[in-house]
Amino acid sequence: MVEAEAGRAAIRRALRSLKRRHLAEEGAHSPAIEALTRPFAAHALEWKEKAEKHELELQQCYKAQSRLSEQLVTEIEEGKVSKALLKEKEAMVTSLQAELEKTSEENVQLKQSLDEKIKALDLLIQEHQTVKSELEQALTKLKAAEDENQNLVDRWMLEKMKDAERLNEANAMYEEMVLKLKTAGVGGIQLNAQQETDGIIRRSEAGYIETPIPSTCTITIRAHDGGCGALMFEHNSDKLISGGQDQTVKIWGASTGALTATLHGCLGSVNDLAVTNDNKFVIAACSSNKLFVWEVSGGRPRHTLTGHTKNVSSVDASWVKSFVVASSSSDRTIKVWDLQTGFCKSTIMSASNPNSLAFIDGDTICSGHRDGNLRLWDIRSGKCTTQIAAHLDVTSVCVSRSRNFVLTSGRDNVHNLFDVRTLEICGTFRAMGNRVVSSWGKPSISPDENCIAAGSSDGSVYIWSRLKNGTPTILEGHSSPVLASAWCGLGALATSDRNHIYIWS
Repeated sequence: MVEAEAGRAAIRRALRSLKRRHLAEEGAHSPAIEALTRPFAAHALEWKEKAEKHELELQQCYKAQSRLSEQLVTEIEEGKVSKALLKEKEAMVTSLQAELEKTSEENVQLKQSLDEKIKALDLLIQEHQTVKSELEQALTKLKAAEDENQNLVDRWMLEKMKDAERLNEANAMYEEMVLKLKTAGVGGIQLNAQQETDGIIRRSEAGYIETPIPSTCTITIRAHDGGCGALMFEHNSDKLISGGQDQTVKIWGASTGALTATLHGCLGSVNDLAVTNDNKFVIAACSSNKLFVWEVSGGRPRHTLTGHTKNVSSVDASWVKSFVVASSSSDRTIKVWDLQTGFCKSTIMSASNPNSLAFIDGDTICSGHRDGNLRLWDIRSGKCTTQIAAHLDVTSVCVSRSRNFVLTSGRDNVHNLFDVRTLEICGTFRAMGNRVVSSWGKPSISPDENCIAAGSSDGSVYIWSRLKNGTPTILEGHSSPVLASAWCGLGALATSDRNHIYIWS
């Protein structure tokens, strides 16, 4: 019984404890119970607001995630590009390193080459100094030679003055004999005086033989197609040199008319010819603004002289210095050339176009100009020493063998003979039918300097006597205007037209 009571007492205590605990738990869960007792609509509105707020936050999270994804893709692409660029730079660095090594090797080689060049330059400087000293010695010798040459020229001029005095004596003797003729009335005295005077003149003119006036055409040569505008004979020879518009220079035997050589290489028509005093070289002035030089012996081209900018109208070779040549051009210049080197030594500027030129002595040339003046030039200084009014337009100049006379022709159809010693006109030659063939006509002086030959546009050749100065001898035979004439030192006269060369004797 006791145990049963104890059990019931324990149960009652447990029930009281459970009741107290239930009351405590009710007090703790009262807010939740109250919340559960609220209406469901109020809970739904609050949840909707929270849902919208959470949805908005979710959208913002999605947008941020999208931006982050795009940024991540961009950074991945940039990373790939940077990686490729890095590889390219690494390859470039490798290439530059290889090129640097190669450049370093080349730099070493260039440095070695530079050292060698410096050594060679030092050697050349030493050689240049040696050559310079030799040049100074040569210039000293040249100065001495020029002084000696000047001395010889002075002596030569003195001899020419003596010749002039002897000529004056001969003229005085002739006048005296004519006076005796008038007083005595004897017909034979004039003839004797003439013969005696002519003998004195010939003896005073370097021993040239008397040249007879030609009258008959002995040889006719078909020379150049289109015309032969340049003729000349070799010095102390019967070889005739011709140049024409067919761009060739030909050498003929004047005694037979046979062609001995043809010189090719001109690039234009031949306007004038010259031969050196030793007959070794032939020079042609051409319309192609150039001069061409050949060796006579083998016909080989030696030089092409370039420097003129327009048509080369005339050329002449020095009769003293075998390698000195002068030329004139429509570019208003006169050039002096050295045939040893083929280079221009000096250029002389002129105020008027020089149509023709010729050497008077080793350092003096004369030139005829379009303004009508005859000018004398010193080629050493390049200055004009004398200027003389000769024609309206000087077309040609020709110097005699003794270098005492200069023959000029002009568009006024007059031929004037100047005495170089006095620079005065000592003869004027003209005729009614004689017409100069524009700038082509080239007259000539006979070897004994007693006759003047000039071609005419009517195909005739007029020959005047310097001493008689009377009616000219007229040679007929050309069928077209006579372009050029040349007198051989052995007496023959050559004239040319557009088709033929005639040799007269």
